[in-house]
Amino acid sequence: MAFKNQILAFFSQPALLACIFSWLSAQFLKTLIKLFSGKVHSLKELIELLFWRTGSMPSSHSALVTTLCTTIGFHSGVDSDVFILSLGFFLVTIRDAVGVRRANGIQASVLNKVGRLLADKGIIEFKPIKEVQGHTPAEVLMGMLLGFIIGLAFSVL
Repeated sequence: MAFKNQILAFFSQPALLACIFSWLSAQFLKTLIKLFSGKVHSLKELIELLFWRTGSMPSSHSALVTTLCTTIGFHSGVDSDVFILSLGFFLVTIRDAVGVRRANGIQASVLNKVGRLLADKGIIEFKPIKEVQGHTPAEVLMGMLLGFIIGLAFSVL
């Protein structure tokens, strides 16, 4: 019985619920933007966008970590160890979204272009590498704004 109560308590945590809502909201907005701009070409692509695909506006990673940081700040205080931990997680995630992953995606794109060119000339055999999408600063900023508003709403309401 105690285990069941712990599971119920876990799934009713405001921070967890806020993070899930934040992630899904960002993915939903991202899907709507892609859908209305004509960039969704199949039902499979629509479902991937809704639940999994990274990149684009707004950043769901940024929204989630901002929501987490905001709700922890409200519930535990900004002077708590757990808030400092969430702030560190926030900073690493934001830096990764706008810097490292974006740079990796740009490099992969260039490598694929060079590889295709060399393969077309018969110089090498080439298998394209995955192009990971990072985020522009605006996409990250919008994700952070969305995450802050959701974290604030779950903390205050």
